[in-house]
Amino acid sequence: MLDSNKDSLKLEAMKRIVAMIARGKNASDLFPAVVKNVACKNIEVKKLVYVYLVRYAEEQQDLALLSISTFQRGLKDPNQLIRASALRVLSSIRVTIIVPIMMLAIKEAASDMSPYVRKTAAHAIPKLHSLDPEQKDQLIEVIEKLLADKTTLVAGSVVMAFEEVCPDRIDLIHKNYRKLCNLLIDVEEWGQVVIINMLTRYARTQFLNPNVNESLLEESSDKAFYASDDEEDEDEKAEVTTLEKRKPYVMDPDHRLLLRNTKPLLQSRNAAVVMAVAQLYFHLAPKAEVGIIAKALVRLMRSHSEVQYVVLQNVATMTIKRRGMFEPYLKSFYIRSTDPTQIKILKLEVLTNLANEANISTILREFQTYIKSMDKDFVAASIQAIGRCATNIGEVRDTCLNGLVQLLSNRDELVVAESVVVIKKLLQMQPEQHSDIIKHMAKLIDNIQVPMARASILWLIGEYCEHVPKIAPDVLRKMAKSFTNEEDIVKLQIINLAAKLYLTNSKQTKLLTQYVLNLAKYDQNYDIRDRARFIRQLIVPTDKSGALNKYAKKLFLALKPAPVLESPFKDRDHFQLGSLSHLLNAKAAGYQELPDWPESAPDPSVRNVEVIRLLERVTTLTSIPDWSKCSSRKDRKEKKVEKPFYSDSEGESGPTESADSESDSGSGSASASGSDEGGSGSESEESREETESEEEEEDEEEEKKKRKKLDMTKAKKQADESAESEQSSGAENRKRGRKAVKNQKSASESESESESSESEDESEEESEEESESDTDVRKKKMPVSKQPPKQSKKESKKETQEMSLLDLDDFEPAPASAPVTPVNFLSSRLVSDLEGLSLTDTILAPTTIAPSGLIKMYELLHRITGEGLAVEYCFSRQPFSPDPNMVAVQIQFTNNTNSETKNLHIEDPRLQSGMRIREFAEIDVLAAGESVTVVIGIDFCDSTQAANFQLCTHTRKFFVSVQPPVGELMTPAFLTENDFKKEQENLLNGKLMGMNEILEKLTLGEKCVNEHVIVERVTATANLSRVPCGSDKECSTPPPPPSAPVYRFAGKTVSSGCLVLVTVTTKEGGGAQLTVNCEKMVIGTMLVKDILQALSQ
Repeated sequence: MLDSNKDSLKLEAMKRIVAMIARGKNASDLFPAVVKNVACKNIEVKKLVYVYLVRYAEEQQDLALLSISTFQRGLKDPNQLIRASALRVLSSIRVTIIVPIMMLAIKEAASDMSPYVRKTAAHAIPKLHSLDPEQKDQLIEVIEKLLADKTTLVAGSVVMAFEEVCPDRIDLIHKNYRKLCNLLIDVEEWGQVVIINMLTRYARTQFLNPNVNESLLEESSDKAFYASDDEEDEDEKAEVTTLEKRKPYVMDPDHRLLLRNTKPLLQSRNAAVVMAVAQLYFHLAPKAEVGIIAKALVRLMRSHSEVQYVVLQNVATMTIKRRGMFEPYLKSFYIRSTDPTQIKILKLEVLTNLANEANISTILREFQTYIKSMDKDFVAASIQAIGRCATNIGEVRDTCLNGLVQLLSNRDELVVAESVVVIKKLLQMQPEQHSDIIKHMAKLIDNIQVPMARASILWLIGEYCEHVPKIAPDVLRKMAKSFTNEEDIVKLQIINLAAKLYLTNSKQTKLLTQYVLNLAKYDQNYDIRDRARFIRQLIVPTDKSGALNKYAKKLFLALKPAPVLESPFKDRDHFQLGSLSHLLNAKAAGYQELPDWPESAPDPSVRNVEVIRLLERVTTLTSIPDWSKCSSRKDRKEKKVEKPFYSDSEGESGPTESADSESDSGSGSASASGSDEGGSGSESEESREETESEEEEEDEEEEKKKRKKLDMTKAKKQADESAESEQSSGAENRKRGRKAVKNQKSASESESESESSESEDESEEESEEESESDTDVRKKKMPVSKQPPKQSKKESKKETQEMSLLDLDDFEPAPASAPVTPVNFLSSRLVSDLEGLSLTDTILAPTTIAPSGLIKMYELLHRITGEGLAVEYCFSRQPFSPDPNMVAVQIQFTNNTNSETKNLHIEDPRLQSGMRIREFAEIDVLAAGESVTVVIGIDFCDSTQAANFQLCTHTRKFFVSVQPPVGELMTPAFLTENDFKKEQENLLNGKLMGMNEILEKLTLGEKCVNEHVIVERVTATANLSRVPCGSDKECSTPPPPPSAPVYRFAGKTVSSGCLVLVTVTTKEGGGAQLTVNCEKMVIGTMLVKDILQALSQ
């Protein structure tokens, strides 16, 4: 077909070849046949041939070189697309022998009439530079020429070439700086990203730091206010000299131009553009204006998980230095169950950074929920986050510590292990107050198997052995027994514990220490052998041991500084935000450091352009005429105003524009005209576009002059109005502005792009002026008596802001919270917020949740009955999110056959009256030898009757049934001891007449010897939570002796929410009494039977 004389057959063949390339198939064998058709006169065929050659020219260089004359002819073709394609192919042939030809072609293309060809020339520059770096000087000349180009199509590409070839040549940007700022909004999206990053680096070298003088001004104002009469003269002299040296900061108009022209891009649909503007504001803007980027970044949190990951990395860095700007959007960082693990951990990081005295109760309540997650890495990170909150905010340290101790009774070993490691770090801050916790952790040493947790407990006991003098030797005795079976990290801590006890309590532990050191002497690990020899010589005095023996106590029992729990993002801000280096936290290839601010401002005149017309246009852009500062707001009422996307009334932190900001009148047309790279192909159209754009510019200038005259007359008319009328008209204006936004939302879609851009410019001007006049009016006219009601409004708003995870209305920021005094911090409200986390040190008993490791599996379908398909189920004890009144049943399918099983689903559920089932989504294919787990929800109506249904595949149907034990029909209820007693009193007083109490006496089994086993048996039998015991006074009116403790458990039935209260009162001699209070008699009776059986074994 390629050798045919008919163009239609050639075109069909080329289409098929390009389609093959698009599908990833190798079509390089066809290169000779395709190259022949380079000279084809049919434009469509020629375009496709060039597409093919761009792909394979680098691989088949010898054959491509044969067609160079054809490519050179293509550079003179009347069609712009052919010229551009020819240049693209030529620059793709990476052979040094044709470098002069490529250079000539790029120079010619840089002067081409078509902006598309000039854009292609800019793309070819980095290719030629990588092929022959010696051509750099000539290429810089071409870049300088293309930087002067006025078309938006070329701007992004030439800046990319500038960044690749000569990023240090800042002098090339001076003359084009203002033009690039004004063109920015109309450049294509990826060009915008490149230009913004380049301008960020440029601004850091040419402008002064806008935040540098804040501290100096504050100090001088304080001195002037508090100075005494005698010292006034000296202070004034000192102030004059300091202010002469460093004058108050005034922002460069070009700096303001950059900030103002990038601000609308925060509304871009492209996440990379929004991120680029955000990093520009973070690195360049005054502190008062940085807050506007928070809302845009929060909007990006709705994107794909990959975008979320990058955004959250940058937000985590920002929250360390500028915490305040994200505090109103706290809810946006709450974790959803559907988030991937890495997103969850980053959100945790942000929440931890945002934690302060005002919002810590809300954040800790969130963390408390996260600990129940099935994702183990996430649970570990949540526990670490609680530890960091405790170290950063001292007022909640004890509350967090008690909550972590509560987790030590969780039957999930990883949760316990992580809690131990965090508790160890917290206890180092004040160990004297927490000897009870150290004792409690010593008891856990028998049950915890995770090496890191065991090592942490042993370190704690050894470090603070003086606080637990009776327990420490016993722990060493137990560890000596199991020394040979322990992990290396645990063995090292056993040796340390032995050495410390030998130094503090040698009478009891001398023989034990020698025994441990002898075992370590012959250990397989040489680190342990060396440690044992070293410690023996250090602590056991002999003739050979030197002077170190005297200092053994100081060496081992020296005070250790408490560890500092810091954010991993603390030092990342030295990388430019949004860059790959920041993401990896390591310098990537090609990364350019962000320059430091200059100490003195470079000459701003280097950015002045010599062309008169362009100079006039720039001055209209950057200057502030006197008439633009309207004295009253009635002037603005008559304008047709559309509220901008970011305005002060929507909760920005601080004013968006400072006092030295310029008017927005000439920021160029804000319409984002997507420039079509594919092009129509005709040069006449492009020349027509250029003439049209020139005419538009002239029209805009005429309109600006008319607006000037109108505004001057209005300003003269309205100059007499008082400040009070300003205030009232301002309030009316805000209301009208809000209504106008609502009415214009539907109509704005049909308006043209130019109209919308003009209205945006006007509204931006107005919002800037409003913000300035607002602040002035508030300072001068606001009476003192109006402040208290405002505060109460803020507080009521704050209460409404604390809503559930599913509340997605994040874009209305919460008002700044009222300052909290540290004295009243642990209020009754906070205590009630943190009831699940709070526990006294006397009885360290936690709320327990059935761990995934000990959940019992039941057989639903045997693999023989199911013809190779085995099905098991368990009750996961997690809330079923689609319907909280259903029990979550986890079903695991395993395909034991050699073929696929298809279309797994549920059919024909046969349920008792009132029961419901929520099926899982159909599993299309289950491959041979693989397993899959799904979750269904069943409402058993608080009965133990089985749910029957058919389990279907593509070939067979199996009748199966799920029957729940009575303990799985419940969900934990988190009650305090006082609440538990109130419910029992309600029963005795007859307030709940239908509730029954069942009492049974029993003899505890041989293994039920301690608290841990009893709690474990009860919570394994029924999905209940342990009720924490209060202080000794609250435990009961006559405090029970320690030999007869009382264990209380609470829960609710999943379907109806009826309360279930269980009390186990132990007695001397292994006896006990079991009390169950439940409104449903059948459930109560069955539950008593099951718990009796569990405790009697």
